[in-house]
Amino acid sequence: MSSEIELSESIGVIASFASFDGTVISCRQLGSGPAVVMVHGSGGGLHSWQPVAEHLAGRFELWTPARRGYAPSGAGRSPKRFADEVEDLKALIATIGRPVHLVGMSYGATVALHAAAAGLPVRSLVLWEPPLYAAGEELAPVLGEFEELTANGDRRRADRLLAEKVARVPAALLDLMDAGESTASEPDNEPDEAPGWCRDLESMAADSVDVERWSMVTVPTLLMRGADTWQPMPATLDRLATVLPDVTYTTFPGQMHFAPSVVPEAVAAEIARFLPSS
Repeated sequence: MSSEIELSESIGVIASFASFDGTVISCRQLGSGPAVVMVHGSGGGLHSWQPVAEHLAGRFELWTPARRGYAPSGAGRSPKRFADEVEDLKALIATIGRPVHLVGMSYGATVALHAAAAGLPVRSLVLWEPPLYAAGEELAPVLGEFEELTANGDRRRADRLLAEKVARVPAALLDLMDAGESTASEPDNEPDEAPGWCRDLESMAADSVDVERWSMVTVPTLLMRGADTWQPMPATLDRLATVLPDVTYTTFPGQMHFAPSVVPEAVAAEIARFLPSS
């Protein structure tokens, strides 16, 4: 890795590298041990896996990149495809210099599946709720509407659109989320996640909902979900669990899609139990 490097005992080393098309990818490295790459979901960044990573750094060498489109990484080309994300991981693994365990959250879990299917040197997969149902041409108009809303500065309606049409959050929960946001102010220094979301929607719109294709992913896989996560996620993951040849399927009682942020210690403990220590 090259470029600006910052060292802190609490956050590790932050550095950057140029991927296959020249897009600069920033990455945080923390801890020591077997190499683990942790891929964040949509609307994330370097910080996304940090609550979980802090509980794993004593046993593993953790690499947490900000995916293309999410600052401080570069925007990358448009339209983006999952193949671009796979190439970014390929470049990162080459920098690490040895096979890795690959951990993915939400959209990042879908990236991890694509990486394993493409034959990257991956020792195992850990997947938190990949939204495999959110794919195909039906997302193209969602992308167009999201771009229009964000261009007009209507962040609230843009977030509601993503929750309703991509995450498929139930209407009752959406109303509760809206009520909770009504008195909340938006931090001025919060990073703009709209460009990353646009690129992610491009990838999902060009992808397939076919779950059967993941039967080619033969590495040991830990599949995790929250017991209270809404449909169609549970049904989709149940199907994925029957397709993967070597899978451990774990459910977290009382949790939904956001468990890696809500109960990071419990998620970290499950990951640590699954991954080999050498």
